[in-house]
Amino acid sequence: MAKLFGTDGPRGIAVTDLTCELAMQTGRAAATVLAKKGGKKARILIGKDTRRSSDALEAAVAAGICSVGADAELLGIVPTPAVTHLISTHEADGGIMISGSHNSAEFNGLKIFCGRGHKVMEEAEDEIERLVLYAPEEMKPCSNENIGRIIHSERTAAGEYIEHVKAAAGTDLSGLKIAIDCANGCAAFTARKLFNALGAKTCVMFDKPDGNNINKNCGSTHIQHLMDYVVKNGCDCGIALDGDADRCIAVDEKGTMIDGDRQLAIFARDMKEQGLLDGDTAVITAMSSLGLRRYAAANDIKLVSSGAGVRYVLERMLEGGYKLGGEPNGHIIFLDDCGTGDGQLAGARLMGIMKRMGVKLSGLADDLPLYPQVKLNVKISPRFKEIWKNEKSITDLIERFEKELGDEGRITVRESGKEPIIRIMAEGTDFGRINDMAVEIAQQIKEKCAIGE
Repeated sequence: MAKLFGTDGPRGIAVTDLTCELAMQTGRAAATVLAKKGGKKARILIGKDTRRSSDALEAAVAAGICSVGADAELLGIVPTPAVTHLISTHEADGGIMISGSHNSAEFNGLKIFCGRGHKVMEEAEDEIERLVLYAPEEMKPCSNENIGRIIHSERTAAGEYIEHVKAAAGTDLSGLKIAIDCANGCAAFTARKLFNALGAKTCVMFDKPDGNNINKNCGSTHIQHLMDYVVKNGCDCGIALDGDADRCIAVDEKGTMIDGDRQLAIFARDMKEQGLLDGDTAVITAMSSLGLRRYAAANDIKLVSSGAGVRYVLERMLEGGYKLGGEPNGHIIFLDDCGTGDGQLAGARLMGIMKRMGVKLSGLADDLPLYPQVKLNVKISPRFKEIWKNEKSITDLIERFEKELGDEGRITVRESGKEPIIRIMAEGTDFGRINDMAVEIAQQIKEKCAIGE
């Protein structure tokens, strides 16, 4: 079956790849699959980020939802975690977030959530894909008297989310001076109000979205400006969010990056010490660092690994009943409070730990060992997607290097869920050695699976 979802819902160049027609069909299919049985009219929430294309896609998704007899509730511009929270408080059947996440403005995407506020699982994904790609005739328009309506909640949604994060953070940040990079995205409408309400003195930047500047040289994937700003202006710390504010990358008072792995280490130890870490276990991914793994072992914290992608982290957390999980890119899930990553909640809790312990951010998890990493991306021909794993010359090379590294390093080679790209990550104590290994693997993949082959 052709894949509509990848690892994080339909995504592509807005209007060109992710067309309005596809968005409408996805809205119809999502409403059909997520609607609860029992005769009650279904209601699907729709949030969006600040991209110019989000308005058109919102209209298309809403039209699709209404055409099959469900109501579409428009939340306006809100962070992705706001959608997951409001699904529960508004007693909705599901939600759709229109966002290209950390990507540049020309991209957009549809993140689909079930009635529990979690990303839809594989069975629901498969049914939505089947309806959209192979059986659109099964999504018959409803009769005129049953057509859905559009409900407008734009005036209250962001405020409801801010109040939720304030309560979930449960901290007073007075006395802290913090810098916040909003990525010209959703957090531009929430971060200043949230962190001011928590008592912090805020220095907010990249909070003037114009439809085209989301994530442009700012946000969680471009943090140099934030690192410089924190040091120059004597801030206690800084956080960089992405376009839909479900990621957080922090910066300590020295301008050093605190990625998702180090944040996860800080949260896991703090929750364990307070008796809040169920099973003394956190969920990580194959991309999580060797340093995090060794830090966890030294602090009697168990780690359970999932596939790469916040959806797979969540699935593993639900399967095992775990409360904390995350990725190196800054997706941190606190399952008791949110069904997906929440960058602003992670930032607030990180600062809360600093305040409670009276320790600078640089002093939290400062004993987490750091090892050199090399990351390479190799574009491949679309016809080699998945098939590259059966190429013996590639798999033998990876296996040989893994044996050479033993306990002193590791190699991860995986396919992107969104595009025909192979991601290579090598980690170990000797940078020159792991760099040579990564380059050799990349070259072998290029030779066997190159575009045009």
